[in-house]
Amino acid sequence: MFEPLLLLIAAAFLLAGFVKGVIGLGLPTVSMGLLAVTMQPSHALAIVIVPAIITNIWQTFVGPYLRDIIRRLWPLMVGTVIGIWLNADMLTGPYARYGTIALGVLLVIYAIIGLNKFTFHVARRNEGWVGGIVGVVTGLVSAATGVQVIPSMPFMQAIGMEKDELVQALGVFFTVATVALAFNLTASGLLTAATALPGTVALAAAFAGMFIGQAVRARMQPEAFRRWFLRAMILLGLYLVGSTFYHIHRA
Repeated sequence: MFEPLLLLIAAAFLLAGFVKGVIGLGLPTVSMGLLAVTMQPSHALAIVIVPAIITNIWQTFVGPYLRDIIRRLWPLMVGTVIGIWLNADMLTGPYARYGTIALGVLLVIYAIIGLNKFTFHVARRNEGWVGGIVGVVTGLVSAATGVQVIPSMPFMQAIGMEKDELVQALGVFFTVATVALAFNLTASGLLTAATALPGTVALAAAFAGMFIGQAVRARMQPEAFRRWFLRAMILLGLYLVGSTFYHIHRA
């Protein structure tokens, strides 16, 4: 792995960690989007997976809601694991090149939902079966793109989780999903010793970015930053879709 690519990885994860430090999420979404500009989503995910797991484990245990989160979200998590398993070949199969297009579309949808603050409500009695369905869809999408925010995050907001509980719930859920993805990558031969150096660089940059982001969060309005971040995600998503279609057409 040559030095310019390591610099790109460090820059991508520094920015992704900064975003996570300011608004509490976005590390896999931002890093996958940026890395997909220069590599296939499968290779990007192999770099993203370890920093994502470690930062999410840290987020999992920051808060007192772990038992309640597991009780309410286990259908969502089980469904996600099943969806990831069902779509395991998407990253390496004949349609792998379309993963970048799917990622770009997902970034745009994610940003539009965030900017418009769409609200849904799921009754407590329906959390289990709705969560299972949402989990399977999330797993299918995640196996193809490496991103787990759609439709899992709107669901967690729809069941009425409060701010602090939601942040911890995202850590628990993303930990389960990224570990399941790691098994997919290992089985596909993508998560190997060759990813150790870029993964280490990514992890160090992510924590540095999170530290800076948390410091900045104390001095700025996170909501204003969130709006600009989501607008940038729309532009990045459109670029990924357009550039991939262009290269497919030329091939």
